[in-house]
Amino acid sequence: MDIALMTAFLAPFLPHLLKLGGQAASTVTEVVAANFGEAAWGKAQKIWGCLEPKVEDNEELKIAATQVASKPDSSARQAVFQEELEVLLSEYPDLATAITQIMEEKSPDGTPGTQIVQNIVGDRNQVIGQVFGGFIVGNAGDVNLAGNPTTDAPPPKRNKGDN
Repeated sequence: MDIALMTAFLAPFLPHLLKLGGQAASTVTEVVAANFGEAAWGKAQKIWGCLEPKVEDNEELKIAATQVASKPDSSARQAVFQEELEVLLSEYPDLATAITQIMEEKSPDGTPGTQIVQNIVGDRNQVIGQVFGGFIVGNAGDVNLAGNPTTDAPPPKRNKGDN
């Protein structure tokens, strides 16, 4: 299992996953699914459903998850969360197997999640975090990527003299 990939995938969802409960859950689900895509949100919920009981029982992991939730784009906070997840999943191999199966599931439209790992150097460069069922999920500085590139893209710009 690629724990770094799972950490990067969960990071933008953690603020919402940690706040779920009661009536707010349905509102959060609608908003997050609209922003990140239903398939990605569903996958994040399944993974968190497996992790949450263990996170609640592990104070260090709970603090790391809360820290990522408060600043999801912080690579330093993600690194601490990743380290805590590595310890947890080494202690519970069945949990690691279950999460691996969820990460490898196909989206409802039959497309597998395309795993993208990018090393970006420089300021304000673009990244794509994940692609699920045609939806791009990611964050690059102050540029948030979420949506279907074929339906949500703006029309192409025309140059003077183009018909």
